[in-house]
Amino acid sequence: MTVSFTCRTRLAMTPEQAFDLSRSVDVHLGSMAKSRERAVAGVTAGLMTLGDTVTWRARHFGLPVRMTSRITQYSFPESFTDEQQRGPFRAFRHVHEFLPDPAGPDGSLPDSSEPDGGGTLMLDHVEFTAPLGILGRLVEKAFLGRYMRHLIEERNSYLQGLG
Repeated sequence: MTVSFTCRTRLAMTPEQAFDLSRSVDVHLGSMAKSRERAVAGVTAGLMTLGDTVTWRARHFGLPVRMTSRITQYSFPESFTDEQQRGPFRAFRHVHEFLPDPAGPDGSLPDSSEPDGGGTLMLDHVEFTAPLGILGRLVEKAFLGRYMRHLIEERNSYLQGLG
């Protein structure tokens, strides 16, 4: 994979809650409203699990994009992985991890009267390769890497608002 990055997000919810919200098609659609994303095939509502696929249709850079992803690894409530099966990338892989976080969503440690912050540290490990060989690599470096990181950060901000 050519581009990889990790986003770290603190959520004011349990790992179980964060895991379920992250695999919810409905929540994903809410978080991607700006790109008018829709689930058009496979699991189109509710929670996804191991082996499930979903086909998304959206607009990015003013262009229609269609991508089918499959849940290829699933370990409730620690992690799951989705990978592109068909779509605009040569390869795309997103590993979602959910760790108990003794700090609160603002990163502060709980006081002595509060033994557990009850939060979650969510890690998003994203790796992708654009199509088109050397031209795709130039696009990755010029703007696609930053654009994809921004999409994940927007989704994570949306999840924070649900906590």
